[in-house]
Amino acid sequence: MAYDILIRNAKVVTGTGAPWIEADIGIKNGVVERMGYLPHAQADRVIDAQGLFAAPGFIDMHNHSDLAILSYPEAGNALLQGVTTLVIGNCGFSAAPVLPERLEVFREHWARLAPFPVEITWSSFAEYLRVVEEKRPGVNIAPLVGHNTVRLNAMGIENRAPTEGELEEMRRLVAEAMEAGAFGMSTGLIYVPGVFSRTEEIVELARVVARYGGIYATHMRSESDRLVEAVEEALRIGREAGGRVEISHLKAAGRENWGKVRYVLSLVEDARSRGLEVTCDAYPYTAGMTGLSALLPPWALEGGPGEMLRRLEDPSTRRRIIDELVRGAVTGASERLAALAGWRGIVIAYSDSCKECEGRSIAEIASMWGEDPAEAILDLLLRDRGRTSVVLNLMNQDDVDYVVTHPLVMIGSDSWVAPPRGKPHPRFFGTFPRVIRRYVVEKGVLTLEEAVRKMSAMPATKLGLWDRGLLLPGFAADIVVFSLEEIRDRASYENPTEPPSGVRYVIVNGEVAVEDGELTGARAGRVLRRREF
Repeated sequence: MAYDILIRNAKVVTGTGAPWIEADIGIKNGVVERMGYLPHAQADRVIDAQGLFAAPGFIDMHNHSDLAILSYPEAGNALLQGVTTLVIGNCGFSAAPVLPERLEVFREHWARLAPFPVEITWSSFAEYLRVVEEKRPGVNIAPLVGHNTVRLNAMGIENRAPTEGELEEMRRLVAEAMEAGAFGMSTGLIYVPGVFSRTEEIVELARVVARYGGIYATHMRSESDRLVEAVEEALRIGREAGGRVEISHLKAAGRENWGKVRYVLSLVEDARSRGLEVTCDAYPYTAGMTGLSALLPPWALEGGPGEMLRRLEDPSTRRRIIDELVRGAVTGASERLAALAGWRGIVIAYSDSCKECEGRSIAEIASMWGEDPAEAILDLLLRDRGRTSVVLNLMNQDDVDYVVTHPLVMIGSDSWVAPPRGKPHPRFFGTFPRVIRRYVVEKGVLTLEEAVRKMSAMPATKLGLWDRGLLLPGFAADIVVFSLEEIRDRASYENPTEPPSGVRYVIVNGEVAVEDGELTGARAGRVLRRREF
């Protein structure tokens, strides 16, 4: 048989956790056809992987490229890390559904969260997936439906419980998305409008997801002062809905909360011992990233971005917001992120109105503008019409290391596809090589096989991607070939868009997307849909 691609002499890490083996890999029609000693095999393209490792293409379990993939379908920053599949629709935000009567508020809401322009031409979840397919993305896309999006469609951005009719509409929209191929539902319970929802509402929708075998992925109600209670709520939702739980980007934010991750992971272990399928994901950095407006108290965000901006312009309301920011007051479900990070720990990632602000802390900007830091936050939000993104320094390195290396934790970057611009979080360009470099090569606390499993088979089996996540015959030819000596993240907080080194080849569905560490321009990704096997 003549193969399309033959990879020779590779050290193969299968993703199963088994020790690496030496093997050749024959690829035909986008599938791994055969592996082993293939000395007489012929192929249209031969890759000599002598001295290199081959592994399943990495699966980013927590990604936010819902709209970015339409603006930047090349997905270069993901491919150069060896990532071949993105799980999108996280933290309660999916790009669909969009009911026509909610189009304007949806557009405003997303503009505040995503610094890239996109024309919304779809309504249903199925229509959105077709639009993504038409863009021919460079990576595979596995979608979740977002609770925030569903709630916004059913009842706008209102701080109240849904009526029975609104709840039924949410059930319908979730079921429709699951029928269209969503792998589950996500929540973002510190963001509007999800922050206004009660546990019972989430349980009702998670029951719909459970009927389809999907997952419930949650950015919990707290990752700081009420972390323990938030994990308990996530586990309760899984138990009462009869579902499968994924705790997103597990962390303990704020110095007074450092160390809590060990206890909450013991809760996760205990829940599994009692029969609940629950896992977590994390990224290997001590800083997070979100919209600057997430620092405001939830009441200031009611009604959507337009109402928020009006409050920032009203002198009396503005004083109340500033007072809460300065005091670190916990109002409603606020995470008091500003108080936890401190003015020097809040660094601007993207600002359309103030490019000189990118890479600077709020403390620096306040000094530059000659005003108090809280005033600077509100002024920057007004100038950017609420679209500012920030990096927040919140976590402890020991906590991050403990979480990332825990056997129930897989890897998610919490980024999106992006060209090299602005001052984003370095995780956009470095997450997956960093896991191998830091935890396998430098610290030796994970074997290479364990690290690869966290980035391939674990997310694949969690989602039900039964033809991906392993480098074995019969599986999709999503493959990364890298040098263990050379692989490293080069992105830093100072220079966050530096691509990694050591990733030699990346193959997506049998097509070479990265060759000798450079993008080829191939766009062979597919939209993956939940299906039964």
